[in-house]
Amino acid sequence: MKYLLVIFLAFTINSFAQNNRTHLGEKYAKEELDAVLANKPGDNLVDNKELIVKNSNTAIKIAEAILFEIYGKANIEEQKPYEKYLIKNYWVILGTLPEGSLGGTFLIIIDARNAQVLKIIHGK
Repeated sequence: MKYLLVIFLAFTINSFAQNNRTHLGEKYAKEELDAVLANKPGDNLVDNKELIVKNSNTAIKIAEAILFEIYGKANIEEQKPYEKYLIKNYWVILGTLPEGSLGGTFLIIIDARNAQVLKIIHGK
């Protein structure tokens, strides 16, 4: 019984601490979005010059998050190992098929300077 009380108190304190957070709110989020869309100067790590998607692991995480939603996780994971190339500041990632298989694979192109997705297709 004593252990149950300790576990309950630890869980309660932890839950309270996680819920007691400062939120900036939707109004602030909208103001920031409006400023970016209006091209107002301000602090921004994205300068479209330096790469922010610097390695293939990050590029694949971005690609999979999008591709899983569109084509299904199982479908995309069946296309491993992926081909991945950093060409002229763009990640070009393609799925592969077993040799001799018929069908198509995905292709996604991501700008490594700002993580913008430029193209998504899936062959048949």
